[in-house]
Amino acid sequence: MLRIDLFTEISCPWCIVGLHRLDKVLAERFHDLPVDIRHHPVLLLANVPSEGFFIPDLLRSRYGITDPKAAFARPEAEARASGLDLDLGRQLRSYPTQAAHGLVMAAREQGTQHALAVAITDAYFLEAQNIADADVLADLGSRHGFEPEEARRIALDPAQHGRVEEASARAGAQGVRSVPHIVFDGRINMNGGRSEDELAHGISAALR
Repeated sequence: MLRIDLFTEISCPWCIVGLHRLDKVLAERFHDLPVDIRHHPVLLLANVPSEGFFIPDLLRSRYGITDPKAAFARPEAEARASGLDLDLGRQLRSYPTQAAHGLVMAAREQGTQHALAVAITDAYFLEAQNIADADVLADLGSRHGFEPEEARRIALDPAQHGRVEEASARAGAQGVRSVPHIVFDGRINMNGGRSEDELAHGISAALR
């Protein structure tokens, strides 16, 4: 079985592209390969308010970008190249992600971690849902091994938020500087917006 460690931030556009491409490569090129995909949180923005940031304002204040469409063009094009209809104009708020990451961490014991992480990321980008909302997370969690109230409790648990923040700090200490960051077999590291061919090469190298 190939272990794959994924370091991602739910609100990062390149992460939804990376998740989609990894699943696509595994399904199309390594469909008989058993994998153990483990998710690790990375928090790119500290102290996001509960109502979130308006992304055009965030791009302007943080990066000096005044045309969001221009900033969105490359990840959208890369997504379309891999068959994902990504329109970043659908979701114009960046919400705090501690609650969502906390539920994904808890889903490891349910055996649904990867599926839930993909579902939450899709809900954020493709359906423009507020993935900081405990009711939204309770609904998504109920489809991936949790009772709704259990998922809601985990999403609202400050101690679980603290575990997320600690895990994100550990990732930074381990050298994770950009996301998605993928580690195959504990030794083949790939970060950023990698192509399907590059991901396939990484998997092949790990299997050797």
